[in-house]
Amino acid sequence: MNHLESLEAQSIFIFREAFNKIDKLAMLWSFGKDSNVMIHLARKAFFGRVPFPLIHCDTDLEMDEVYAFRDRYAKEWGVNLISHRCPPIEQTDATLPHAARVASRKTLGLKEVIEKYNFTGVIAGIRRDEEGTRAKERYFSPRGQEGHWDVKDQPPEFWDQFKTDFAPGTSLRIHPLLHWTELDIWQYIKAENIPIVPLYYARVWHDCFGKDFGGEVMRFRSLGEKGITFPVKSTASTIDEIIEELRTTKVSERSGRPMGADEDESSFERLREAGYM
Repeated sequence: MNHLESLEAQSIFIFREAFNKIDKLAMLWSFGKDSNVMIHLARKAFFGRVPFPLIHCDTDLEMDEVYAFRDRYAKEWGVNLISHRCPPIEQTDATLPHAARVASRKTLGLKEVIEKYNFTGVIAGIRRDEEGTRAKERYFSPRGQEGHWDVKDQPPEFWDQFKTDFAPGTSLRIHPLLHWTELDIWQYIKAENIPIVPLYYARVWHDCFGKDFGGEVMRFRSLGEKGITFPVKSTASTIDEIIEELRTTKVSERSGRPMGADEDESSFERLREAGYM
């Protein structure tokens, strides 16, 4: 096996373990690069289909290109999409910064979906290299009845032995991409010809959700909601150029997202403990 084949095999194994061990399973779909790789892997794992619903926790703040991508590929890939409108920002923790409050709407929305459909496992596309708190995750991560994550109470995972049997009321988050890096994701997208939202490619930006960029050439490294996600300086307008850029860049993947910036690390940890993915 080469490197990408090894990553793929491990992820497919985790998908199949989750499907075999968890009664009511669903997967988050944010329409970003990681989510689309997960769908591709799930279709490989289950012979061309995704045998569980996909969840979109909709804040009504996705970018226009993201909604267009969702509408096209939900039909083209034949997935069962649950699109759930998230609670308003007024229901979130008022002590959090604005960007974190917008993000926490998705946590509340996911909680509502889990309760409505009685899901006991939710697959998510997080990676350890994205952010410090996510580096502490497990492939199969238990959550309490309120969806809370206790970083100090995570099961050991040795030799691909995963704990999936927990006390009643516990749900699981499953992370098939935990061992991937951002560079791995893009190399796999190229190798497998996986569709992505065109916002990842560099173009001239004058204004983005009220923020003046003065005609700079930029692209999105990470996709989030309008007003809390912005492009970063980059001239990479093809997948090959993105891959070359990632080999040398020192810029954080989440540098265009205030909630993921270093100065807001404490807010991000609070969100993660409350169940944010």
